[in-house]
Amino acid sequence: MMPADTLVLRDIHQPLAPPWWPPAPGWWLVAAVLTVVLAIGWWLAARRRRRQRAIATLFDSALAAAPSPAAQVAAMSELLRRAARRRDPAADRYEGEAWLRFLDADGKRAQFSTDAGRLLLEGGFRRDVDASAVAALRPLARKRYLAWMSRR
Repeated sequence: MMPADTLVLRDIHQPLAPPWWPPAPGWWLVAAVLTVVLAIGWWLAARRRRRQRAIATLFDSALAAAPSPAAQVAAMSELLRRAARRRDPAADRYEGEAWLRFLDADGKRAQFSTDAGRLLLEGGFRRDVDASAVAALRPLARKRYLAWMSRR
C-alpha cells in the first residue's frame, strides 16, 4: 500500500449536460397540444369572419336589389324583423312606437325612435321617400342587423 500523502487523487468529473435536442416526450406533447389549440382558435376566428361577411353580404345584396328608396326601406324593415326574432320570438309582431323602442333597446341613444329610424314606420309604404333619409337610415339598420345576427 502506498502512503496517504503520496496517493494521487483525481478531481470528480461531472457528466455532460443533457442536450436540448431532441426534447423530452413531455415537451412534444405540450407542443402538440399547443398546435391543436392554436389551429382550433384560428379555425373559429376564420369561421366567425366568414359568417360576418355572409351576413353583411346578405344585407347589402337585399338593399341593392331594391329598385326604389321605398323598397330599400321595406327591405331594411324585413331584414331587421327577421333578425329581431333571434332576440325575441315575438319581436316581428311589434308595431309603431313599440317596434322602434325595441330597435333602440340595445343602443345608448334612441336613434330609431327619434332620428332617421322613424322612417321604418311608414317609409316602406310611401310612394316617394327621400333618398338622403334612406342613406341616413342604412348604416343604423345595418349595424343593428349585424349585431343581432352575430349573436348566438
